[in-house]
Amino acid sequence: MLDRKKLARLALVAIAFISADTWIYSSLRGAFRSIMSDTRFKEITLFAKTAPRDAAAQADWIKGAADLLAGSRSVYLAVEASGELAVAAGDQNLAALLRTDAEQPDFKKGIDSVRYLEPFVSTKEYSLASGPGASGSGRIYFAPVPDDSGADIRGALVIFSAASETDRFDGLLLGLAVVALVIFLAIYSVLAFSRDPAMGFAILGLFAIVAAFVAYPLFEALRLTFVVKGAFSLGIWKEILTPRYLEALWGSVRLGLWTATTSTLVGFAFAFLVERSSARGKKFISTMATLPVISPPFSLTLSIILLFGNNGLISRQLLGLSHFTIYGLNGLVIVQTIGMFPIAFMTLSSVLRAIDSTVEDAALDLGASRLRTFLTITLPLAMPGVLSAWLLVFTNSLADFANPLLLSGSYRVLSTEAYMEVTGRNNLGGGAALSLLLLLPTLTAFFAQRYWITRKSYVTVTGKPSTRLTELASRPVLIGLLAFVGFCVVFIVALYGTIVAGCFVKNWGIDYSFTLSNIPEALSRGWKAIVDTVTLAAIATPIAGLLAMTAALVVVRATFFGKRLLEALIMTPFAVPGTLIGIAYILAFNKPPILLVGTAAIIVLNYVVRELPVGLETGAASLRQIDPAIEEAARDLGADTPTVFRTIVLPLIRPAFISSMSYTFVRSMTAVSAIIFLISARWYHLTVQIYNFSELLRFGWASVLATTLIIIVLAAFGLMRLLVRDEGLTEKTISQ
Repeated sequence: MLDRKKLARLALVAIAFISADTWIYSSLRGAFRSIMSDTRFKEITLFAKTAPRDAAAQADWIKGAADLLAGSRSVYLAVEASGELAVAAGDQNLAALLRTDAEQPDFKKGIDSVRYLEPFVSTKEYSLASGPGASGSGRIYFAPVPDDSGADIRGALVIFSAASETDRFDGLLLGLAVVALVIFLAIYSVLAFSRDPAMGFAILGLFAIVAAFVAYPLFEALRLTFVVKGAFSLGIWKEILTPRYLEALWGSVRLGLWTATTSTLVGFAFAFLVERSSARGKKFISTMATLPVISPPFSLTLSIILLFGNNGLISRQLLGLSHFTIYGLNGLVIVQTIGMFPIAFMTLSSVLRAIDSTVEDAALDLGASRLRTFLTITLPLAMPGVLSAWLLVFTNSLADFANPLLLSGSYRVLSTEAYMEVTGRNNLGGGAALSLLLLLPTLTAFFAQRYWITRKSYVTVTGKPSTRLTELASRPVLIGLLAFVGFCVVFIVALYGTIVAGCFVKNWGIDYSFTLSNIPEALSRGWKAIVDTVTLAAIATPIAGLLAMTAALVVVRATFFGKRLLEALIMTPFAVPGTLIGIAYILAFNKPPILLVGTAAIIVLNYVVRELPVGLETGAASLRQIDPAIEEAARDLGADTPTVFRTIVLPLIRPAFISSMSYTFVRSMTAVSAIIFLISARWYHLTVQIYNFSELLRFGWASVLATTLIIIVLAAFGLMRLLVRDEGLTEKTISQ
């Protein structure tokens, strides 16, 4: 129960801070408005002195006043023979306002002031009819146009200046005041009410990070889809929900269905051979099964084009096929299957390894055949893993951006359509809407998978599991599995071998003569991209690792209000397409107070946020295996939370920590979908450079950079395997 004295103290402190905050806000707001008004007065007064005498030139001159102040409208009042001021040129809406409101005190005083050679600004704001050059309400400035003697006037300049600039500053200032109040109250509340301030600050920090770099950008992207020219509109969605884009949505879903199904089948075959059979060479098979997931996304596409493209080595040179094309749905399914089946393999390996074989042994003892045992026991028990693997591949296929960009041909998918909306039509709202549309099939598949899994129980481990497995695959089945897996391995080796071979071919598809010129040329052109990519990935890696482990500690060990919300926000980037993340970051961080577009910070933040969900899941899984009593004992001995985290938690979850950092580094090196929107002339990315070379048909240069990227990634992955060794605690003996 909360302490009433502490609550009263919090209320008094809050009132005091609000009072000081309000005073600072009002002072800064008034000072800014005064400075802006003085500046405008000087600019308008000086501009008025440049008014031409020639009536024909006055129309062009008055148009130049629009460049003086953003969102302004102007009229020129000339002195007639009667001595009255009348409209000679300028905006008709402002002229009409001057005529209809001529008796207003502001307008009378303005005219009187300019007659005495004094500028004047209206005391209240006015609104003009909608039209080009102005928006919203604003004040009206009167400036005299003196004659040659300077003792009298020959006219007056009247300018309507929209208050948008000062309003934006007021909004920014008010936002900063509110943020300062929230931060102060949050920090004070943690210090006053939390038993463990360090944990409280960790929770606050995580909420601030996900609010600023997950929730806010996505909100900005969603908001933009309902805004056209500053006003609420459904125009973007009306354009998006047309047959043209719905066809692209169906193209993405169709590609996702085929890829998820084929990848899950291939991944299951690899996992079953490694985990549930007596086949030899399992480490080699596992290595080959994980190779595509740690290579750059363009590498496999590049290989497919080099082998089966219009001038491919196999399709044109060896087989002489003239009407064959790898571009389109079939080629995309092949490339995505090879690139994404490792996701299914890694998911299904752990599931198949964990199944207790005693149930299978009982079925075999009762006379069931191996096939029936597999179909009625093993496969149903592995179904949660199968569905999870299918969902993961389906989500990745929908969000895939790199492969369709090069290989889709006339086949249309939504991820590339969103990219073209942004880069081709400069339509950020349309690109954001298309990316949001991709969430529909993803969420549908997610809830369908959850519904299926929760209907049944899949528990088999209720005590000490068996360390022996019965061979379920008969001799012919095992030979068939080995042949299929062997074919896949050979195909994977051929694809990567093609990339390496492409480094030494003069002009792939035309001149296959050996050359070494590609290497220095590609490295010289792509050296900046290599350095930038490695630098940014190296910066993001430790940040993402520490943040992920902190988030895991908070989620697993702490109990607080909003825990589910925090976990959901951290996991959101995993389900959101990369194109949407890239567009959202452009929208959110291209204006004050957080202006990051064009800097290295926005790329590093993207790396960290995109890979944080995987690090959280890895760290949380490791923490749940550690008895909390170890940490409690350290606290009882006087250690605070930072000390416990540094000396107890991190050493115990070291494998998860290293894995999280290695995964972040690998994914940062091979990122494409979000990064392609965030790069700049100052900070470039290697995968984008490879894509540019491929588009220019410089396949030799692209092969060199792809090979360089693979070497860097494999070195990082190999270092991870050295630091985190498999102790073999879950290995099982296969019995025939």
